[in-house]
Amino acid sequence: MTEMDQKITEALKKMNASKEGATANVQRLLPLLETLKVLEKKEEEDESNYSEVYARLQSELSELEKMIQINDAVERLNSAKMELSSKLREIISLKRQHDDIPTQAELIQYERRFSELNVHIQGKLRQTRKYYATYNALLEIKELMLKETSLLNSMSSQLHDALNSPSGRVTLTSSIDGISKSIQQKLKNVEVTLEAEKKACEGLKKKHAAANLEKRRCYSLLKEFQEECTRNERLRNQTSSV
Repeated sequence: MTEMDQKITEALKKMNASKEGATANVQRLLPLLETLKVLEKKEEEDESNYSEVYARLQSELSELEKMIQINDAVERLNSAKMELSSKLREIISLKRQHDDIPTQAELIQYERRFSELNVHIQGKLRQTRKYYATYNALLEIKELMLKETSLLNSMSSQLHDALNSPSGRVTLTSSIDGISKSIQQKLKNVEVTLEAEKKACEGLKKKHAAANLEKRRCYSLLKEFQEECTRNERLRNQTSSV
């Protein structure tokens, strides 16, 4: 055998040995390939499941964001409602205050009614005072007439007896002096009362004069007030028209 043949033989042996080794390697790789296929299939299934879970989570997240937006909108709406209610209450309160303010015509009517009531009360007061004064005067006249009647009756019944005896004349004189003093005292009291009435009358005259001055001043103030009310009403109409 030549050297070339030996080399060929060795090469063939090496090839056979390599072939046997490759076959063994292939046998070892086959289970690995099966496992790889299973893992790839599982990976595909997991990816599909992950996609579904991701899509579901995305949907839930979108719904949650919508719910959050709705809640925010509801809160803003409730806040706006509360603010609107507060403003409405303020407007109603201001409207009531505005309605409570009397107009110019109402003020003039009130002033006229109060003036008429004051005149009526003053008339009733003067009439009542007049009745009391008349009653007191008549009562005093009655007392004087009763005393005079009693005196005349007493003098008439005791005159003859008093004139027939000195002691009776003294008693009669003393009684007449007492009656005279009583009449003088009554006259003084009447004069004092008359003087007091004169002073009261003078005081009433002064008060009446002061009241007339105050009345004229009040009329002047009322006229100015009515003019201001007219101007205010005109300005209010101009403001409302604007």
